[in-house]
Amino acid sequence: MNVLIVHAHPEPKSFSSALFREAVHQYRRQGHTVQVSDLYSMNFNPVASAADFSTPINSDYLNYALEQRHAMSEGTIAPDIAQEVDKVITAELILFNFPLYWFSVPAILKGWIDRVFVSGKFYGGKRIYTQGGMLGKKVLVSVTTGGRSDMLDEGGIHGDLTGILKPLLQGSLGYVGMEVYEPFYAFHVPYLKDEKRQRILDDWGNVLTNLEQRPILDMPDLEHFDDRFYPIQQ
Repeated sequence: MNVLIVHAHPEPKSFSSALFREAVHQYRRQGHTVQVSDLYSMNFNPVASAADFSTPINSDYLNYALEQRHAMSEGTIAPDIAQEVDKVITAELILFNFPLYWFSVPAILKGWIDRVFVSGKFYGGKRIYTQGGMLGKKVLVSVTTGGRSDMLDEGGIHGDLTGILKPLLQGSLGYVGMEVYEPFYAFHVPYLKDEKRQRILDDWGNVLTNLEQRPILDMPDLEHFDDRFYPIQQ
């Protein structure tokens, strides 16, 4: 199996980075082909701009999605984007590993999605969800938090973390057609002793080894919607 691991944490000694290294180790040990996008280490540019297109169709006004389509069809999109797109296309399983920042992903990862999930290839028109461009790929998200689990659960002060991450889980990953596994969360990490951290790493290893047993999140099924995306009355 071809695996892509996208990691977004600026500190190599962090627990998030330990989860990242464990995932690389586990999948290489199992004989899988592993590609890595360590975004901070790569100094990945997260800013979507006109500079991403060497031969724009409109140099006076930037419609980023339309320029993505044109540049992909012409093979003129920025090389750093093209390299990451190729990694995603090759991958059968993608892991996203990051710390929770402001109820969301770090800016560098959001920018990676903005630039790499190119219109016309990943999605476009009715090519979303169960007809998305990345149909057949599976994805697992792992997140570290400073908050306790009871703070990020149903009824907690912040609410359920999976619900908080809907813009990523559904709005980006499910939207382009990927099957999204139930995420893996490591809570309260900065305040845990080494023994507890090791137990989380062990749990993470078990998840990676037995991933096919992990639930898949529900996503909209286009069979239940008409051509205008209105629900079909049952």
